[in-house]
Amino acid sequence: MKRKNHALDITLPDKTLWIEADPVRMAHVLSNLLNNAAKYTDAGGTICLDIRLEDTRRVFGVADNGIGMSIATLQKVFRMFAQEQAALDRSEGGLGIELALSKGLVELRDCEITASSAGAGLGSRFEICVPFHQETSGQHVKDKNAESRILTTTTITVLIADDNRDSAETLAELLRLEGHTVVTVPDGLQAVALAIELKPAVMVLDIRMPGLNGYEVAQRIRLQPEGDFPLLVAATGWGQDEDRLKAHQAGFDLHLTKPFDPQKLIDVIATRAMLLESSRRKPYRRHDFN
Repeated sequence: MKRKNHALDITLPDKTLWIEADPVRMAHVLSNLLNNAAKYTDAGGTICLDIRLEDTRRVFGVADNGIGMSIATLQKVFRMFAQEQAALDRSEGGLGIELALSKGLVELRDCEITASSAGAGLGSRFEICVPFHQETSGQHVKDKNAESRILTTTTITVLIADDNRDSAETLAELLRLEGHTVVTVPDGLQAVALAIELKPAVMVLDIRMPGLNGYEVAQRIRLQPEGDFPLLVAATGWGQDEDRLKAHQAGFDLHLTKPFDPQKLIDVIATRAMLLESSRRKPYRRHDFN
């Protein structure tokens, strides 16, 4: 917003309104909506955040005077990768999963998220409606949020290397919500250095990166002591058969072509975590995931 000289207008209620929600996930959803508004609003535009009481519901609204949406786009805006051409031109290489992720997080807590627009060029508005339960109080909220952060799955360390920061951070947040420790770096040289230091269980590498490309990173990792340990995933826009062969020869275990369904990566990482738990970090044999 600062870079594009946006005006940010915030309207808060006159009194304190309690809600029952996970503060980490709520902050993530609101950040997604604000980032989305900034991305699709021209320099000098206006973005509004408002919170209000509507009957028994608490409503969080994020509005902008940006490119707006057609009726067809509104019908699919929360689907994975659902972006029309005007939006794709401004996507800055993102994965196209932010709104779908937001919808999933909101609905986990029996809340609702909606989108509206008067049409192309007329801005957009997103609203999150949080139902109010009479028993909700400060202590009740704290207790419920503490419960929601109890991890029920095995977690591991994941290193993401991608020079597209928006894409890397969005994917990282998605994996963090699964309970994993995730670190991102913007180039291949940092990826190798940090991999040697952290010894991550999984590395997700873009192919076209400054410093070292993804193939070179994979080759260097495999030459390290215990280089067979990390699961190497190529995340790239190059999806031809020769690209997959080249990735395999460089040492990758899995090749994902962008845009890919993040759930596939989540499932692969979950399987990797369970294998590590069952084997108590027994040396990893490559190609177990093929």
